[in-house]
Amino acid sequence: MSKVKYYYDSENLAYRKIKTKKTKKFGFFILFLLASALFGFLSFVILLNTPYFETPKDRLQAREIDNLKLNYSILNKKIDELNAVAAAIEERDNTIYRTYFNTAPISDEERKSGMKSKNRYAELEGYDNSKLVQKTTQRIDILTKALAVQSKSLDEIVQLAKAKNNLLSAIPAIQPVKNENLKRIASGFGYRSDPFTKARKMHEGMDFTAKTGTPIYATGDGVIARADNTASGFGNHIVIRHGYGYQTLYAHLSKYKARRGQRVKRGDIIGYVGSTGRSEAPHLHYEVHKNNRVVNPLNFYYGNISAVEYVAISKLANQENQSLD
Repeated sequence: MSKVKYYYDSENLAYRKIKTKKTKKFGFFILFLLASALFGFLSFVILLNTPYFETPKDRLQAREIDNLKLNYSILNKKIDELNAVAAAIEERDNTIYRTYFNTAPISDEERKSGMKSKNRYAELEGYDNSKLVQKTTQRIDILTKALAVQSKSLDEIVQLAKAKNNLLSAIPAIQPVKNENLKRIASGFGYRSDPFTKARKMHEGMDFTAKTGTPIYATGDGVIARADNTASGFGNHIVIRHGYGYQTLYAHLSKYKARRGQRVKRGDIIGYVGSTGRSEAPHLHYEVHKNNRVVNPLNFYYGNISAVEYVAISKLANQENQSLD
């Protein structure tokens, strides 16, 4: 119960009660409420920003967040290192490997396609460190995609290398008769005088003069497509299909050392020099076909002769003389 206060009325010589106006009471009440609210707000702000009022759980969460930021920083540095290594591999892939195999390089757009979608990382939004998490996740995804593309590319390079090796083995790259067994290059590729009609006509191969029984060698890897004497003028002859559009013919053999369907390697003996069919003397008539067109065999003798020997053979082969078949 509040105390009753009095004042002395000197005119009437008596004590009278002090009466407080209602509006004044209400003002005091409002002032009290405002002061209480201000005090409460200041207390909340001080409590929120003063470490002395942190709970153990708050301190644990703060340490975990700091540790998370540190781990993300370390992870991004490792991503930088991996990106540098991946970029070097991509550079070698595009400028060396694919150039060597005459294959189109892989563009950056293809390596990183689909990695810049705005909605791809929507589930990582709304957190205190969303930008850090989103950026790191995106960098990992881009690196993962690049490594997957590069792995596929290297698998393709391996297959191209195998095919290239097979191609190099299939190309007819040596002389069918060794130089030490040759008497001479009787006739080369081009227009020559026919030994029987004396008319000038196209000679579609090269004639190697050698003794009957001189070994004849397969000039590239392949499969024996023919080993018979049914083609007009060639006598006993062999045709090898090398693949990749290449085919070679060996005519006027004395005998065979290979049969139809047999797979042979470059340098294998497939038959022996003779003079069967339309032939004027013992020799080997040799032709090279590329994509069903006859080409000059002289362009393929880089596998077993020197530059000096090539020049000498070239001079002999280009002389417009008389062929032997």
